[in-house]
Amino acid sequence: MLKVLVASSKGGCGKSTIATNLAAHSALKGKATVLADADRQASSSRWCEKRADLDTAVLPIDATRKNWQQRIPADAERVIIDSGAGIRASEIAEFLDDVDAIVVPVLPSVIDLEATQPFLADLASLPRIRKGKVAVGLVANRTKPWTNNTQTGIEQIRQFPFPLIAQLRDTQAYSLMNGLGRSIFDYHSEIVRSHQEDWAKLLRWLNKLG
Repeated sequence: MLKVLVASSKGGCGKSTIATNLAAHSALKGKATVLADADRQASSSRWCEKRADLDTAVLPIDATRKNWQQRIPADAERVIIDSGAGIRASEIAEFLDDVDAIVVPVLPSVIDLEATQPFLADLASLPRIRKGKVAVGLVANRTKPWTNNTQTGIEQIRQFPFPLIAQLRDTQAYSLMNGLGRSIFDYHSEIVRSHQEDWAKLLRWLNKLG
């Protein structure tokens, strides 16, 4: 069972969007998938509810409750955890014994980069991460590759203490699909396929972990 925590200290970075799309991709690949929602806004849980009538439904678990791990079915193959908004590195420590990887979405803007840098430094100091027991990967989210701001931001992200494993371009499709309980992987138009390709490196990185 591969367990992945999606977390960021900065709100509005697309954390829940990444969590739901990872969960959908796993379910579409035929894996029994759980989405543990530790965010009190419960966006991921509502997404699961909208997807409940599909053959590729994802099981939601309220991870704001104590002992939520005990509610994970024994046959679950992948667990995606959507962390609470604005989580601190010290709060992530409680997840580290139970996860294999942490995905940190980062927006390539000055404000977001400055807000994320201390969080990543604190994350790097946690013992299980420092010893390589838990993998950490960065995802540049809502990028606009044709702009100087994004290009400069990407270069700054590459200087952070963890690898940049994917760059996801900005598109309104994510919001539209989220409202339907769908994902970028549920559709196959030419435009959608081009955005699916943005996820390839992230998915390969996770597959190497289990």
